[in-house]
Amino acid sequence: MFSNTVEFKESFLLRLEMISGKSFSESTARDQYQTLGNMIREFVSNDWITTNERYHAAEGKQVYYLSIEYLLGKLLRQNLINMGVEDIVQEGLQELGIDLSELEEIEADAGLGNGGLGRLAACFLDSLATLDLPGHGHGIRYKHGLFEQKIVDGYQVELPEQWLRGGNVWEIRKPDLAVKIPFWGKVESRMENDRLVFQHLNSETVTAVPHDMPVIGYKSKTVNTLRLWNAEPAQFPFHEDILKYKRETEMISEFLYPDDTHDDGKILRLKQQYFLVSASIQSILKVYRKQHGRLDRLHEDVCIHINDTHPVLAIPELMRILIDEERFDWVKAWHITKNTISYTNHTTLSEALEKWPIHIFRPLLPRIYMIVEEINERFCQALWDQTPGDWERIRNLAILADDYVKMAHLAIVGSFSVNGVAKLHTEILKKREMNQFYQLFPEKFNNKTNGIAHRRWLLKANPKLSALISESIGSAWTYSAEELSKLLKYQNDHSFLEQLQKIKNENKQRLADIIFEKTGVTVDSNAVFDVQVKRLHAYKRQLLNVLHIMYLYNRMKEDSSFTIAPRVFIFGAKASPGYYYAKKIIKLINSVADMVNHDPKIGDKMKVIFLENYRVSLAEKIFPATDVSEQISTASKEASGTGNMKFMINGALTVGTLDGANIEIQELVGQNNIFTFGLTADEVLHYYHHGGYQSVEYYHHDYRIRQAVDQLVNGFFPDVHNEFEPIFDSLLEENDQYFVLKDFASYAEIQRKIGEAYQDQLHWQKMSLNNIARAGFFSSDRTIKEYANGIWGIKSL
Repeated sequence: MFSNTVEFKESFLLRLEMISGKSFSESTARDQYQTLGNMIREFVSNDWITTNERYHAAEGKQVYYLSIEYLLGKLLRQNLINMGVEDIVQEGLQELGIDLSELEEIEADAGLGNGGLGRLAACFLDSLATLDLPGHGHGIRYKHGLFEQKIVDGYQVELPEQWLRGGNVWEIRKPDLAVKIPFWGKVESRMENDRLVFQHLNSETVTAVPHDMPVIGYKSKTVNTLRLWNAEPAQFPFHEDILKYKRETEMISEFLYPDDTHDDGKILRLKQQYFLVSASIQSILKVYRKQHGRLDRLHEDVCIHINDTHPVLAIPELMRILIDEERFDWVKAWHITKNTISYTNHTTLSEALEKWPIHIFRPLLPRIYMIVEEINERFCQALWDQTPGDWERIRNLAILADDYVKMAHLAIVGSFSVNGVAKLHTEILKKREMNQFYQLFPEKFNNKTNGIAHRRWLLKANPKLSALISESIGSAWTYSAEELSKLLKYQNDHSFLEQLQKIKNENKQRLADIIFEKTGVTVDSNAVFDVQVKRLHAYKRQLLNVLHIMYLYNRMKEDSSFTIAPRVFIFGAKASPGYYYAKKIIKLINSVADMVNHDPKIGDKMKVIFLENYRVSLAEKIFPATDVSEQISTASKEASGTGNMKFMINGALTVGTLDGANIEIQELVGQNNIFTFGLTADEVLHYYHHGGYQSVEYYHHDYRIRQAVDQLVNGFFPDVHNEFEPIFDSLLEENDQYFVLKDFASYAEIQRKIGEAYQDQLHWQKMSLNNIARAGFFSSDRTIKEYANGIWGIKSL
């Protein structure tokens, strides 16, 4: 490793010529980025090898984290920060006339994830390595991410997200570690030494090739691995139509979340899920056999963690290997399997709990289906033995029911731990959504409130605030986020609060420049930056936000004496390609923006901005610039949220329902440092179970609501015809299942209070400081320590 800029520059220039075959003066920015990336990877390779050797030599337990998504963002600067050489590299490049920020722009956001689930997995990897814990990630190396979002005439248009176009400088392809995955075919059984032996014949085989990426701990010698699997044709495939086989094989790792409205898409998704778990488990067991020989004690040495239900086929796949290849009997194989696997549930939405039609599952994965059937048979028999004749209970809990394989049921039955991701979420799982399972296995259920990698979301994303914090309380907070609580001693320090405000204003100006560059709209950086960025989903209620904006607009137009603290409402969100309702809301936001932003009567009092293609690298610029963080999901629907934590640690104030981790934010900062409104989870669940809510009554009795809702269909938006009828119908004909109209008055009132509070800037900064100081609890370091101690049983090596 270089210790000064002179060493760095010498090394960099030498490597640049070797890698690009060009002199420095001829080299492009891409050549320079590739050179720097290669240098970093080579510098850590020694620690990477040593880390793996340390794990192989040690007796301690290891964890393997299986996730269908990893939303990594850009890695160049984060890796430099973690290696402790960011300043040397930045200065060295500057002396060569190169701007590190410009090299960062060349790196694509890794297109391996979509939202909170994938970003959580990325934060967890960062914490595992920083805490020197033996934990590796396994995922799929998607050629294209979800999609690149363009907004054309206010509509979402999806383009392929070609993040690998320029290659991936961080990965190493390891074809010698490739494994084979079988699909289709048939299973035959025969007797051998008094036991039944199964053979999978005539299968269509796919090769899974690992691409390993280093996960560098912060100022640590630990370098863990993220192993991403790429689907490639087998070497000598026996296939009638070789081109069809090649195309179908490569499709497995082509796209994240292919459209599954038709059977072809469902087959592809299920293929992806089995591809991920089969490749990962074969690879894990290969390493384990090398170290320990037989697999009798696998559960004592290894924990395989499944992030949501997508990797739940890890359970029958591990059973398949233990029974078919290791020749264990069922009882022993089941004991090992269910004590090896732990599961995180990420939803309270029963419609989001995965299930697969048996008519697709059985022919695609014949041996796996047989094992699932046997697991189900034995489980249902045990239920019958407990309560003979209670068919309703058995049907509710069965893994196979109503012609479907229920993945969450398989996950609970086949694992030793089931955790929710916020206090409220876990309680809802225990008391309502999974109550019958909780009664059956109370010891399995536990809570692990989510966290974020504070080194990315504060240290990297907000360098000016980070510098102020380190000057004031020292830099120990970068390791131990709880140290941020020391900032509370500055609550009444006017000079400190003014510095806080100055940094916020600079971050807002930077975002204002980006907004102008991307949209052509000029926004006033002195206005309240009110932000809602997350996936577009009905339960997250971007609609509530936009109806309130329409109300403010109407009020300003009708009453010249009506004033508000100037506001910039900022949205960023992708809607799933097949989610038409969500796409209508994107169009609505953009239609409202068009009207508001071009109305001279409104001027700078209010602007509405939709930033296209929301992603990690854009989020890093938005969070530090935000004044008000919108966390307004229907109570009981958001499992946790992590955007709420990223805003909080950057000093934004939350306006939110008492949902997910908002509740824990309120517990930490106190009622005076957060703006809460709306129904509670208990009230929402009461309405769902007992009825009594009539959205039409709110429509008729509140003029503000009636005016805004009517504008969806009465020609108020000149550029669209009947475009927003589905939204109108969802609110009135379908009785507003997410209580947008019910919560409207409460939301409008809390927004009025926010406007008033913002007038007293000194007090606002005090509230902001309180949020930053209390945010240490939400570091993923804390979450990972809880997983390590409470579920995985791993220790720092």
